[in-house]
Amino acid sequence: MKFITFRHDGTTRTGVLDTDTAEITPLANGEGLVDVIETWGNGTPEFSTTTLSLEEVELLAPIPRPRRNIFCIGRNYLEHAKEFADSGFDATASASHIPEHPVVFTKAPSTVIGTEAEIDPHLQLTDGLDYEAELGVIIGTGGRNITKDQAMNHVWGYTNINDVTARDMQKKHAQWFLGKSLDTHCPMGPWAVTRDEVGDEPLDLLCTVNGETRQQANTADLIFDIPTIIETISAGITLEPGDVIATGTPVGVGIGFKPPKFLAPGDVVEVSFSKLGTLRNQVGQGQ
Repeated sequence: MKFITFRHDGTTRTGVLDTDTAEITPLANGEGLVDVIETWGNGTPEFSTTTLSLEEVELLAPIPRPRRNIFCIGRNYLEHAKEFADSGFDATASASHIPEHPVVFTKAPSTVIGTEAEIDPHLQLTDGLDYEAELGVIIGTGGRNITKDQAMNHVWGYTNINDVTARDMQKKHAQWFLGKSLDTHCPMGPWAVTRDEVGDEPLDLLCTVNGETRQQANTADLIFDIPTIIETISAGITLEPGDVIATGTPVGVGIGFKPPKFLAPGDVVEVSFSKLGTLRNQVGQGQ
């Protein structure tokens, strides 16, 4: 099933989208997607008897305001780890320094926007705005000390994420939170797809900027797979229903080019994973 969160007639609602007909069946009781996820094992949600067309609504992020920070994994594709090291951006990331363990950081919940929403370039703070196409994993059943062999049972579904990053702020502050957490810097969507519909086969990834292919990979190339990531984070941190984990980005980010290809006002970034649709956002003009 493909779940969306949308605004219609001034009201925010959640529903299921049929992408073949572009028809939306809203939930009957006004629940948000996290509410649905929390009660997922208790039976099918109750749906409205009326439907809407996709063109009638404004799509928001499937989880417009996560209850907690978004968990993220850094340097989780081999070629990206190498390009990041070669860029000279991080002195600790030598060309031979492939992480021995998942590199975990977070983004603030206020970063999240939906497809077609504008990315604020924060021109007063950064001139090194970068994109990172990532697979977002949405946790269904929570838990702590989850083992790898049980981890996929805790996955509810998936979504596209663009981990927008202010590279100069990331470097200036010697950690990643501020440079990753400016408002609007986590486009997510356009919808969330349940694990049973996606399946467990690796997914193809494509990221374009103004129609130019920048990133093209497959999740089979992850250094640390989803079970390993879940085991690592849940070792001492309780994962909760609706938690979102961005699993890392492949080679082709702006800072990896010589000279870097950072984003500028007016640029359009599209992030696509097979079976998950396309997340599209334009960089705004700023203040």
